[in-house]
Amino acid sequence: MKTIIIAGGTGFLGQVLESYFSKKRYRIKILTRKPTQPNHIYWNANGLDKWINALEGADILINLTGKSVDCRYTEANKKLIHDSRVDSTHVLGLAINLCECPPKTWFNSSTATIYRDSTNKEMTEKFGEIGDDFSMNIAKSWEKAFFSIINPKTRKISLRTSIVMGKHGGATEPLKKLVQFGLGGKQGSGNQKVSWIHETDFARAIEFLIEHKDLKGNFNLAVPKPTNNKTLMKSLRNVMNVPFGINHPKWLIKLGARLIGTEPELVLKSRNVIPERLVKNGFQFSHTDIKIALQNLLK
Repeated sequence: MKTIIIAGGTGFLGQVLESYFSKKRYRIKILTRKPTQPNHIYWNANGLDKWINALEGADILINLTGKSVDCRYTEANKKLIHDSRVDSTHVLGLAINLCECPPKTWFNSSTATIYRDSTNKEMTEKFGEIGDDFSMNIAKSWEKAFFSIINPKTRKISLRTSIVMGKHGGATEPLKKLVQFGLGGKQGSGNQKVSWIHETDFARAIEFLIEHKDLKGNFNLAVPKPTNNKTLMKSLRNVMNVPFGINHPKWLIKLGARLIGTEPELVLKSRNVIPERLVKNGFQFSHTDIKIALQNLLK
């Protein structure tokens, strides 16, 4: 039985991976600040301690640690967003090098938000244009921390993950609530691209990368053809049998974001991200149509 260690694995994506790989007969151990289950191991994400013993002889390490970006970008929150990602990555890299038998593969979270806003240019791993604002600079710092650590016995893959649609979490939940309250119209122009991935394909893509031991570096985790915001919201309304939804102009989104303590870029940025490396290496998505994917998740 192979062992997967998931750092920061108690959130939505960690639960998706734990459920998926447990069914594949992997042994799963979770590194977390708040252990509540027998397979949970305490760690504080920024210092070495007894948790490093869990890495010894493990097959896979997956780091999902990081403060949620669903908040206002105050200076205090910016620091927490940055430090939670970079510090955890540094300490895991150090811990790996202290192992006699380190994990064979290390997956580290990144984000598809690393690419600039685009409605027409497709952002592939090779030709995507990385921009310069807070969110993109966080992603750059995250990946720099990951790849600057030399781990000679460990294959390393950075996951540039897009919006993950899930049954019980991810982007699906807040969008469902908007639709339920009659607020499920387009947001802004509605033309902004939405790169997304079904939760099962998120797990399957990681399984694919585990099995293809020659692959390493950056990988975009997103469907081959992004949808747009208008189509996404219309598909949600159709699946949920809600006949109408109020549109949200930019000024209202900015006001609403301030009121609920988040940032408008989360819905207004156009993410046109293409999984070129996954597709070229033979990965086949099980869900590529947004409406069919939502039917699968919500019904």
